[in-house]
Amino acid sequence: MHDHVDSAAEDDRYMRLALELARRGGTLVAPNPLVGAVLVRDGRLLGEGWHERYGGPHAEANAVRNARERGIADLRGATLYVTLEPCSHRGKTPPCADLVVQSGVGRVVYGMQDPNPAVSGRGLERLSRAGIRVEPSGLERLCLALNRPFVKHVTTGHPFITLKTALSLDGKTATASGESRWISGERSRADAHRLRGESGAVLCGIGTVLSDDPALTARGTLPPAFAPPVRVIADSRLRIPESSALVRSARVTPTWVMTAERALEGAEAGGKLKALRNAGVTVIPVPADARGGLDLRALSAELGRRGINSVLLEGGATLAAGALEAGIVDRIRYYLAPTLLGGAGAPGAVGGNGCGPLAAAWRLEDIAMERLGADFVIDARVDYSGRRPCSPV
Repeated sequence: MHDHVDSAAEDDRYMRLALELARRGGTLVAPNPLVGAVLVRDGRLLGEGWHERYGGPHAEANAVRNARERGIADLRGATLYVTLEPCSHRGKTPPCADLVVQSGVGRVVYGMQDPNPAVSGRGLERLSRAGIRVEPSGLERLCLALNRPFVKHVTTGHPFITLKTALSLDGKTATASGESRWISGERSRADAHRLRGESGAVLCGIGTVLSDDPALTARGTLPPAFAPPVRVIADSRLRIPESSALVRSARVTPTWVMTAERALEGAEAGGKLKALRNAGVTVIPVPADARGGLDLRALSAELGRRGINSVLLEGGATLAAGALEAGIVDRIRYYLAPTLLGGAGAPGAVGGNGCGPLAAAWRLEDIAMERLGADFVIDARVDYSGRRPCSPV
């Protein structure tokens, strides 16, 4: 019994180390998953690795290479801890399951199965057929939380979308006169920039661009493994000014303008389109919805097709409402300032026509709350019970 407890504790400790390693992949691995791997024998760490960049060697290969760099060529009897089931198919790299078998490892503890229905379980089956003991770690929830963007993208084609808003305690995002800088405190704003840096793309509506002329960059120094997020503007009528900060910096930071197909017609639109492209902006046509705006589910799918698996949605009650109505928001992160702004005409966090009857309200689950300076931060997942979201996670 004592040995079993010690073994379970050891498995837990090394899987948590593998999770820490996995996080080092940052955004450079997208749309692939974050994966970490650790090799251990008789309580001794033999090698460790993580998936470092898209198209590069996977975590298992890096861990084996690391062990060899330490002078350990014989891995017989070792345990491999890996946060995701070793792949069984050839992509940009050879199948990891074959590498693990060839390495001589005797046991594999995995964090979660591959969510891709086309390959799920096949890597584990390959290992078992080769006589390797295969066991789940018990930390599946943590491994899933680490890779929610990958899971959603690989199972639905859509990115994982987080709706971020700063608002007063009475639900206002600005005063009645339109003043919004700054509702939240300095620590909340720094946290919001961290969120930007950890996202594949930052999405905002054209209304925010016209009123605030934002830069939408992640201020502060990004860790080496985090690439600047793509800036995406939902702009159905192609109104973005050529003089805007986004257009002027498009050659430095990737900038995509998603616009309605009909907005690209005509000589005037042709001139605007040419000017934007000359400035380095990528203009992407998206189908319109019945109300003349953009079909946000189509926009989400287009981002997914272009390899974006995580999006931070910022700014604009109209865009927030449209995204919720389209069922594409997976998570909300609200920064609540301890202030009351009042004003019947002051904008709220979510516009549009509302949820309809109370029973149809968007409800939240897995709710977490913390303090950042004077602000309260609420982080939760959107529950689409009774609706039809595009996310199963």
